[in-house]
Amino acid sequence: MNKRQKSKNLASLSKTPTKELIEKIILKKEFSQLPEKDVEIAFSHFDKPQYLDEEKIKLTRDLLRKVFSVFTSKKLLKIKDKSEEFILKKHLSTKERYEFYDEIYKKLLYDFQGKINIIDLGAGVNGFSYDFFNKLNKKVNYLGVEAMGQLVEFMNYYFKKKKIKGEAVHMSLFELEEIKSLIKKQEHPKIIFLFKTLDSLEMLERNYSKKLLEAVTPLVKMVAISFATRSLVSKKRFVVKRNWILNFIKSNFDVLDDFEIGNERYIVFCKTI
Repeated sequence: MNKRQKSKNLASLSKTPTKELIEKIILKKEFSQLPEKDVEIAFSHFDKPQYLDEEKIKLTRDLLRKVFSVFTSKKLLKIKDKSEEFILKKHLSTKERYEFYDEIYKKLLYDFQGKINIIDLGAGVNGFSYDFFNKLNKKVNYLGVEAMGQLVEFMNYYFKKKKIKGEAVHMSLFELEEIKSLIKKQEHPKIIFLFKTLDSLEMLERNYSKKLLEAVTPLVKMVAISFATRSLVSKKRFVVKRNWILNFIKSNFDVLDDFEIGNERYIVFCKTI
């Protein structure tokens, strides 16, 4: 047995059954560039004796698809040289926001002059909305944090091509210490966007949204979160009020604004002064 074969065999022996199943889960292309942390959390929901290995793989993929792929067109990941409007209208999350970007950014950034540093957590393809900052004469350094590696590559290609002061990084929002470190490295004033992201986090880990907001809000000037108010498909208004997170925000931070534009509700807040 040569050294390479011996090393390979030892590596194989060191793999746990869980590790092997997670590797099978991410063999599927749509999950291949997700952070391992997110896949592990999703898998933990089904890593139970009542499930066969095949069921664990299927159920984990189903959950990951709900969390990450619901807003993303597969065709979108194959397109590069299309206009910002085309991309934003192709991605379901930004499609319904597109005609309101001017109004939304005007409200969110009204009080800010000079350079603004925006950290967009769970960015999706929101980096393609950068030109709306220019239309409002806002000087923005944009940092998008996104778990889907394909979207990170997509945004960075766009930033480079357009020579925009923007960057996207591939990172799990569950890597809290890394997220905090990233935010601390940015210059002031800093704003956090969390658009249509908290619901997805809660699907993986209940109450993680509270933990995340507690950790990042003291590090920035302002946080803006949003929730969809209507179904993406049927357009029916949601009955759920999300009081669990709204009451938490009101109890722990200073609420600066609360408004609804299009099919999205925005809550703007900062650390208690």
